Amino acid sequence: MSLDRARAKLRSALGATSAIRQPARPALDAIGYDEIEVELDAAQSACWCWMNPIGAPSFTPGLLRDISAHQMAIRESFAEAAPEEPPLKYWVLASRLPGMFNLGGDLDLFRGWIRAQDREGLRDYARACIDVLHENAIGFDQSVITVALVQGDALGGGFEAALSCDMIVAERGAKFGLPEILFNLFPGMGAYSLLARRVGMAEAEKIIASGKLYSAEELHERGLVQALAEPGDGVAETHRLLSRNLRRHNGLSALFRAGRRVAPLLYDELRDITDIWVDAALQIEESDLRKMGRLTAAQDRRLQTGGSVAAE
Repeated sequence: MSLDRARAKLRSALGATSAIRQPARPALDAIGYDEIEVELDAAQSACWCWMNPIGAPSFTPGLLRDISAHQMAIRESFAEAAPEEPPLKYWVLASRLPGMFNLGGDLDLFRGWIRAQDREGLRDYARACIDVLHENAIGFDQSVITVALVQGDALGGGFEAALSCDMIVAERGAKFGLPEILFNLFPGMGAYSLLARRVGMAEAEKIIASGKLYSAEELHERGLVQALAEPGDGVAETHRLLSRNLRRHNGLSALFRAGRRVAPLLYDELRDITDIWVDAALQIEESDLRKMGRLTAAQDRRLQTGGSVAAE
C-alpha cells in the first residue's frame, strides 16, 4: 500500500478531513489542532510535536488524526522548500501529560469492537496507528532526525511510538512496557518489527512476552534509549542533544538513512502484522476483556491523580 493510500484510509476511517483546519499554504506551526501542540525552534531547526490527547492518555482517534495531519504538513513544507533550505532537521515527539508519554491503544474502543466482533473497527484503528508510526520511522522520507522525549510512562503503543523515532531521550525513572500479553494479546502496531531491528528477534520476543515494565536506565543499557536526563530535565537535555548534533546533522541523518536501507521497515510488513493482531483480538475471551477493563480503569485513575500505572 502506498503512503498516499494509507493517508487516505486514515482520513476516511477517522474523519480527519472535516476536523482539521488547514490553510492553503500550511506552515508547520500555523494549523489549529485539537490534541497536539506544535512548536518550531528556528535556532535548532527543530519541530516539537506535543501530544495532549483528550479524554484518555492514549492514542485516541483525535490524536492519531492530528499527528497524521501534522505529518502531511511536514511533507508539504519540504515540497515547497528549496532543496538547500530544508524547513527542519529535527522532529521531536513529546507529551504534555504530567508523568505520562502515552499509555498506548484506546482500550475502551478495543473492548467495544471485540465484544461486537467488529473486525473493520479494529482494523481501521490499527491501520491508523501504523500510518503515523511508519511516517515517523522513515523520517518523512527526508533527512529529518526524529527524537522521542519520554518524561513518563510509555506503554504499549506509547513504547511503539518512541521506538519509531531515530533516538529516544528519557528521564530517569520513566517506565516502558508492552502489557498486551497480560490480557492475552500482543502489541500489533510495530513493536515486534521495531524491536527486532534493534535488539534481534529473540530479545524482541522476550520483551514482548514478559509483559514487564522496564526503566529508562535498563533500556539505556540495552541501547534502546540513547540519552538519559534527570527528572524534570528532559526538555533541556533534548535541547542539549540537538545543539551537540546540529553541526554533524548531515552525517547522522545519512547514518540513519543507511540503517533504513539495511533493514527497511516496509509498510506492508506493519499492515500484515496488524491483520494478525486483529485476528488474535477477536479470539480473546471475556476474562481477558475484564483484565483490559481493569487496566483501563488504572489508566483513568492515573490521569486523575498522577499516580503510577506500575503501582496498580
